[in-house]
Amino acid sequence: MAEIIQRDGTWVFDGTTVRITPGLHRSVPLFRQTYGEVAVPLEAIAGVAFEPERKRGRLRMRLREGADPLLHATGGRLPDPADPYRLTVDVDRAGVAEYVAEEIRRALLLDEIPNEPTKAYLLSGPPVPVSVRSSDGTVSFDGTQVRIDWSDTSDRVKRATGPRIIDVGDVVQVEWLPNSGFEDGFLRFVTRGTSFSKLPPDKDPYALDLWGSTRRDLLTALVATAVTARLPHPSTRWDLPYGDAGAHRHRLTAAAATPADHHDVLLRRLRELGELYRDGVLTDEEFAMTKAAVLRGF
Repeated sequence: MAEIIQRDGTWVFDGTTVRITPGLHRSVPLFRQTYGEVAVPLEAIAGVAFEPERKRGRLRMRLREGADPLLHATGGRLPDPADPYRLTVDVDRAGVAEYVAEEIRRALLLDEIPNEPTKAYLLSGPPVPVSVRSSDGTVSFDGTQVRIDWSDTSDRVKRATGPRIIDVGDVVQVEWLPNSGFEDGFLRFVTRGTSFSKLPPDKDPYALDLWGSTRRDLLTALVATAVTARLPHPSTRWDLPYGDAGAHRHRLTAAAATPADHHDVLLRRLRELGELYRDGVLTDEEFAMTKAAVLRGF
């Protein structure tokens, strides 16, 4: 067994699994503490390395593409400190870190673990139910349905539509971009009926606009990951290299939709906006801006 214990967390390798436990120190990001322990099977690992520096080093694990719903949901956009596969190592423990990395690399060679993308998720993601309160509202997922309850500061259009409930079977894709502190982020649930009419996140009733506390808004990645883990694996949806998946997904979705589908969705969106305008929920300016955004989406 190879083990390293640091203030930043603990890695334990027993020959088949690397158990990564976040530290409890206040310097450990809230996201990692909330995400909790991660059990990484050897077959999910593409490589591991220790990167020494003058004062501290970093132990980094690289997973095989497609193995982890967290990495797929976040698209590599997690800030480095929030990355659960990164461990800050004190300089006096560099030798231990090198030993742990070498033991994992040796096991990868002995078990002949391939480096190509996986055909299924090898990690399960966070347990459900999971609920996160963000700047735009509270998003919850119980394993079958996503529910969004808007906050008092959400856009009036969103609050007027009431809580949004989405069956996971209707979700085509989860889109997530973190709030950087300089630029807003968002969490969007793309469904069959909304894939052609993307409104700005602050107006979209299927999206959370992330503009508040970057520390807390980052937790929305928990919900993004939990939902992603229950969607079909990318390898089953697109018979192309992962790098081409985005373009292929667009072609597949476009091919599956008929002009009548586009027309029905457009009419429904415009009808909803018209009702909100007549009820006095939307001002003239808000109605014009939102209507223009809907039309641009088509």
